Amino acid sequence: MSLVLADPPGPRGRRRILLASLVAAALLIALVVLAMLRLSDKGQLDPELWQVFADEPELRTLLWEGLLDTLRAAATGMVLAVVLGTALAFARLSRRQFVRGPATAVVEVLRGLPLLMLIFFAYLGLPELGVNLTAFWALVIGLTAYNGAVLSEIFRAGILSIDRGQTEAAEALGLRSTQIFTLIQFPQAVRRMSPTLVSQLVTLLKDTSLGFVIGYTELLRQGRSAVEFLGGRYALPIYTTLAVIYIIVNGTLSLIARWLERRQSARADGPARTPGDTSVGDTPAELAP
Repeated sequence: MSLVLADPPGPRGRRRILLASLVAAALLIALVVLAMLRLSDKGQLDPELWQVFADEPELRTLLWEGLLDTLRAAATGMVLAVVLGTALAFARLSRRQFVRGPATAVVEVLRGLPLLMLIFFAYLGLPELGVNLTAFWALVIGLTAYNGAVLSEIFRAGILSIDRGQTEAAEALGLRSTQIFTLIQFPQAVRRMSPTLVSQLVTLLKDTSLGFVIGYTELLRQGRSAVEFLGGRYALPIYTTLAVIYIIVNGTLSLIARWLERRQSARADGPARTPGDTSVGDTPAELAP
């Protein structure tokens, strides 16, 4: 069965695609030039504005501390989300309905709620129940709850993609369901889903910017504080720098995800065989000239 969803474009179609691409590129360049001219007219491209990072060492320190706080919240949230996602995936795959049912309900509820609502609940709702949290842990709990539910579905999909014969062989050997999950299914699911996991980490890292609503000193809030202190005329240089930092960090994680994907694809394809190779597993039909 062919996996092609549409016929490849012919010569005329390729010319139309090329023309549309050139027109879109020209429009984009025109918009960028127009925006730069408008910014120049308003003095936003003056060199003195962009030298603020060289003139204000406290600003560099402030943004560096914000970046470290962002990475700390993202790393903590990801580790806890993996733990929660693993537990929920194992529960959803359980053969016992009283375990699978509540786990499914928890996953669907957490996935259906906005992340910002979960953060507000952790910061404002839990203290009403007697659980007082800092802004850091309120943000981490919100990130953990939402991303743990998402990761559980990723893990479950990876486990369900594993050949059923491996599970049946393990059961024939007398392994318990817990052993099958921890020794056979979960390690393979993590390897298969590693590119998706890294991509989810990129999303989690960007979501840490929501911490500013509860006063957590992540990168975006530190940048906003710097703008309020230095004045609105420095907003463009500071926010542009923040955007570049986010792009660099997330771009690095995306490169890691693509590298893992290529590695998994190469491992799945297996080593190429040379002519005359008669390794174990070849059938007579494959060896026939």
